[in-house]
Amino acid sequence: MDTSIGWELYRSLLGVLREGSLSGAARALGIAQPTVGRHITALEETLGLVLFTRTQAGLLPTEAALALQVHAEEMESSAAALERTAASRGKGVSGVVRVTASEVVGVETLPPIIASLCANYPGLKIELALTDRTQDLLQREADIAVRMVRPAQDQLIARHIGQVEVGLHASADYLQRRGTPTSVAQLTEHCLIGFDQPTPFIREVAKSMRGLDRESFSLRADSSVAQLALIRCGAGIGFCQVPLARGVASGTVASPPLVRVLPEFYTLKLDIWITMHEGLRNSPSAKATFDALVLGMEKYLGAGLL
Repeated sequence: MDTSIGWELYRSLLGVLREGSLSGAARALGIAQPTVGRHITALEETLGLVLFTRTQAGLLPTEAALALQVHAEEMESSAAALERTAASRGKGVSGVVRVTASEVVGVETLPPIIASLCANYPGLKIELALTDRTQDLLQREADIAVRMVRPAQDQLIARHIGQVEVGLHASADYLQRRGTPTSVAQLTEHCLIGFDQPTPFIREVAKSMRGLDRESFSLRADSSVAQLALIRCGAGIGFCQVPLARGVASGTVASPPLVRVLPEFYTLKLDIWITMHEGLRNSPSAKATFDALVLGMEKYLGAGLL
C-alpha cells in the first residue's frame, strides 16, 4: 500500500464524517463536491477499504472510517499548529495563538485580558477554544491552556498561578424569597443547581461536595456558564468561584454580587495553571500571550482575596 497519502484526502474524510454528505463536506471545506468525491474514492482505493455506505439518509461511515477519524483529527490539529507557527515566525508578536480554557474562565475572566493583549499587539490573532474538556497541548489542539489541574506532561511549560476558591452561592433575591439555609440539612428545602453528566473532573470535585450528587440538583446543566447564569438570575443555589461571585474581572455584563452560602461546610480550592507547549518557547506571539495570561490571572486571584 502506498502510504504517502496527502492531508487533503484525510481532510475530506473528516468533512464527510462531520457533515454526513459530499455536498455538506464541500460547503464546509470550501471546495467543489466532485473534488470531495474524488478524494474519498482515492483514499478508499489507496487504503483498500470501504469508508462509507450510501443510504437514503446520506453517507454512513463504516467501522474503518470511524477508526481512522481520531488519527485524521490528530493530523488536523498538527496542520493547524503548523499554520499558526509559520504565520508567527519572523514577524514579532503577530499571527495566530490558540488558547483553551474552561467555559467559565473563558467567558468571565479572559475577555478583558485578551482585549488588552490585542490592543497592545494589533497584529496578534487569538483563537479562544472554550471547553471543560482538557485539550491536549502535546497534540497541538491548542497552544496555551488555562487549566484547573496540574499538567502531567513533561514537554509543557507550566506556571502555577495560585488557587481559586469555589463555594455555594445564591442571589440576594433568591435568598430573600426562599430564606438562607443555615445547615446542610436545610439544603434539601432549596433548589440546587449542578451538573447533569459527571466527568472525571466532576467526580474528583464531588469528593468535596459532602453528599451533593446529581440527584440532589433540581436544575442540571453540563454547561458551567449556564449554571452560573441560573444562579445569577435567582433560580437557585449553586457552585461559583468566589472572585466571580464578588463581581471581580467579569467579562460579561455587570451583575450584582452573589451571596456565599454555608462556607463552613462547602469550600473547594482549585489550582490554576497556565501551560504552553515547549516548542513555542521561542515564539514571540506565544510568549506575549502566555505572559499576559499569567499577569491577568494573578490580578484576578489577587482581587478575589480582597
